Amino acid sequence: MDAEEFCLRWNNHHHVLVSVLDKLLEKESMCDVTLAADHQFVRVHRLVLCACSNYFEEMLSKQVDKQAFIFLKDVSFPDLRALVDYMYKGEVNVAQEQLASFLQTAEALDIKGELFVNIFPTT
Repeated sequence: MDAEEFCLRWNNHHHVLVSVLDKLLEKESMCDVTLAADHQFVRVHRLVLCACSNYFEEMLSKQVDKQAFIFLKDVSFPDLRALVDYMYKGEVNVAQEQLASFLQTAEALDIKGELFVNIFPTT
């Protein structure tokens, strides 16, 4: 006789997971990758980078070190910071004058997801 199974669902799982990852980023807790651009640094999680970028997945899957350090040549720090926010939160606001370089950097790093540009002001 087969036992009956029950589906248990965490209704706001995605929201909680994204929120926890964002808090870990803010505290730089459990970060295992440092990204550098324009002589500035941001510490992030390998798991998030690999989940959001084919470029980082390919690079970091070959990296066995516990702490990776990646210099991003020809990437501005504001674009890097915006991309990190995009990967962690699923959205980001960028100024019109930054949009072209942000999209170019996202393409170069093979960031996953469709970047939808809202042409309406965010304020």
